[in-house]
Amino acid sequence: MKLYIAIPATLALVYRAYSHNSLTPLGIVVAVLTAIAHSVHPWSAPFALLIVFFIGGTAVTKVRLCIKTVLHAELEEGFGLGADREQVKHDVKARLTLSSSGASDGEGARTHIQVLANAVVATVLILLHARQLLARDKSGNSSYGCWPYGDDLLVVGIVANYAAVAADTFSSELGILSTSKPRLITSPRFREVPPGTNGGVTLVGIFAGLLGSFTIALTSVVLLPFCVVGLTSRSGKIFGDNQPGFDGGSGWGWRERILWVGAVTLWGGLGSLLDSLLGGWLQASVIDARTGKVIEGLGGKMVKLIQAILGISRANHCFHKVPVTSSSRGPSSSSLRRRMPASSEQQQRNQDSKEISGEGRASRRIESGLGILDNNSVNLLMALIMSVSGMIAASWCWDLPLRSILET
Repeated sequence: MKLYIAIPATLALVYRAYSHNSLTPLGIVVAVLTAIAHSVHPWSAPFALLIVFFIGGTAVTKVRLCIKTVLHAELEEGFGLGADREQVKHDVKARLTLSSSGASDGEGARTHIQVLANAVVATVLILLHARQLLARDKSGNSSYGCWPYGDDLLVVGIVANYAAVAADTFSSELGILSTSKPRLITSPRFREVPPGTNGGVTLVGIFAGLLGSFTIALTSVVLLPFCVVGLTSRSGKIFGDNQPGFDGGSGWGWRERILWVGAVTLWGGLGSLLDSLLGGWLQASVIDARTGKVIEGLGGKMVKLIQAILGISRANHCFHKVPVTSSSRGPSSSSLRRRMPASSEQQQRNQDSKEISGEGRASRRIESGLGILDNNSVNLLMALIMSVSGMIAASWCWDLPLRSILET
């Protein structure tokens, strides 16, 4: 990647993230380090995939078609036809989900953990492939010139990663705006669940995911240095008469490229569905019992499930068990409360007020999921599975051993 392109592009990324509050300060630092790792690769495609994924993820809410499908009469009256689409989407989502802090807003700046969950697998593969290219160039076996058909499984893994995470991002951001209720993909009968439930899928979300992976497929087919059909040049030298990959050669003709775009798009869509399966199974979806809305953890973290017993707060349950009588030898509840520091007692009351809803019911309940992983872990696991399985599938199709991933 040319430095005169990578440096301004990285600075533009930082400015956009800061001005739009789309990343936390530490998230921006990690994003810059990730961009530097991508720019180490001699090809421009890996860095471009990162930029396209970031821009697409932050700008996806401005898609006019999806916004129109969720505008209710009250929003049209409240914001008018000239309303800012970002604000409209924000208010629509606020009616559907809650943040773990209790506010009617499930969104916030993305953290460094979220950046790593989406990009760390691709970053490792990119550094491995850059090392391969450098070693091959020094040995004279290959060059930076072009990518032969049926070679370099690491390239498949890199593109598969970004196709999957882009599809998941588009699906999550736009799928929640569907006018129809999502269906739980892990349920045998695909029961309806509240919007924002992990594992909940809609047709809008599925097609949005395919749109996200298509942006990655299109970027890759434009910027990857495919070896062309015909006279192929490597490092300025004529390599020979190259036949299309489908005809036994190593060239990428129009048939091979169309197949590439279709395969990457579908693979990303499958990644989005896999994320829904993993999320519905391993990630707990916590519902606010009073509003029926899904509670989203800040920064993709787990949402704590708070339980209450028979409408009795923890403080009352602990301290009122001892009867207060003149003959009681034990300390009374009032004496116990006097021993508690004022700050601790206030903190306990605040915790109690969060745990008990109006009529003594638990304020939060689990809608689905085991609660083993948080959203960031699910995203990372999905990206890893889709990258590795993508390379395995390409290895089978191209009859190329997997050990070539580590060869130089």
